Amino acid sequence: MEPAILDTQAVFDKFPEEPALKALSDLAAAAKYDREELTVTVARENIIPACKAIQAAGYNFLEDVTAVDWYPSEPRFQVVYHILSHSLKRRIRLCVRLDSENASLDSIVSIWPSANFYEREVFDLFGVNFNGHPNLRRIMMPEDWQGHPLRKDYPVEGYR
Repeated sequence: MEPAILDTQAVFDKFPEEPALKALSDLAAAAKYDREELTVTVARENIIPACKAIQAAGYNFLEDVTAVDWYPSEPRFQVVYHILSHSLKRRIRLCVRLDSENASLDSIVSIWPSANFYEREVFDLFGVNFNGHPNLRRIMMPEDWQGHPLRKDYPVEGYR
């Protein structure tokens, strides 16, 4: 297995013909290649342009949207999008880092409708808001539930 490439410029230099990297060249805040997986981090305000760019580059299938809580570190949340190209037989992971003070970003449902339930799950379990989502409400927990159970600061036994 190849060693990890953690330097953004080194990733772009190693894969000059990678369609996703070409499409994201002006939008990427960071990139890494590790364990044969390409991860590109974009700023919150660039998630819509980044998704449109990689879709135009041939990445046609949103596999998953999830989140990671890095509490107590800031930025606290990392929203992760796994995207696949059937024709290229490649995957890319897009990441967006969010501060705990403003844990919200634009919804990508208009680009990939399958993001609908994934974004609702991230909202429900982590408390990340998706601006412009057509139906952002709890999907797993009851509507009157207090808190977000996958946050690291959520009590193990719940709020009492």
